[in-house]
Amino acid sequence: MSKENNVNLSFELETQEISLEEIIPSKMLPEVTLKSRKFKQVIASIKEVGIIEPLVIRPKSKSLNKHILLDGHLRLYALKKLGFKKTLCLFAKDDETFTYNKYVSRQAPIQEHRMIQKAIENGVSEEKIAKALNLNVKSIIQKRSLLNGICPEAIDLLKDKMVSTGTFHVLKKMKSARQIETAVIMTDANDFTVPFAKGLLMATHENQLIISGRKPKNKSLSKEKQILIRENLANLERKYKESRQEIGHKTTSLKFIRGYINKLLKNPKIVRFLSQNYAELLQEFEGIIQEKSLK
Repeated sequence: MSKENNVNLSFELETQEISLEEIIPSKMLPEVTLKSRKFKQVIASIKEVGIIEPLVIRPKSKSLNKHILLDGHLRLYALKKLGFKKTLCLFAKDDETFTYNKYVSRQAPIQEHRMIQKAIENGVSEEKIAKALNLNVKSIIQKRSLLNGICPEAIDLLKDKMVSTGTFHVLKKMKSARQIETAVIMTDANDFTVPFAKGLLMATHENQLIISGRKPKNKSLSKEKQILIRENLANLERKYKESRQEIGHKTTSLKFIRGYINKLLKNPKIVRFLSQNYAELLQEFEGIIQEKSLK
């Protein structure tokens, strides 16, 4: 499965079973594709383990009482060829179909883990899953145990994020409260890489670690320099939290001001007075009302 880093997925995580008759492809596949080796592999995979990766569809519109398929055309054709009547689907949150693969990037690691877990619970062996996904068995075992040691709150925060597998290994060295803190910081920074996670691990106090004293060591640095780096990282994290809190307070205040201005501009007399005497101020007020970041 191909993946992209740092992508916010634009679909709901819960799957639903949808009738194939209610799904319309957004593109037609050429005959040569339906005779290709890849298509035959998809058919063999579905026969072997069923659908692990669900189709991505758009909810029905008022004008068209059908779901439009955004991702999974080969799987849809294969399901129909095999005589399936229904399949699992994920619902897209937006209407952008022409660049949808950029958003989907297949599944986020936690979503992929859940799909593999579900297949195993249904009696599918790890060997069969590995064969279907073109991975080795060791990779499937690693994906199956991906969330062991990760607290539910951190999982919920990262459930739709493209988190590096190595990042989960770093999180497992932290206690639950610190895992949650780290997940929040990574989400705000939109950085789910291993180096960033390791930096946060280095800034973690020993009493927040699973095993005291277990921190990444750099043999090329002296003990004094390592201590200094940890102190600097801890200070940066503290300042980051203070800034985040301050931004939160300011955003709340701005939203209140925006609501008040919006209320003023609903009064025709005030709008007329401003347009006649303070046109530039009226323009600024209207700009504040239209500011999307404050909604």
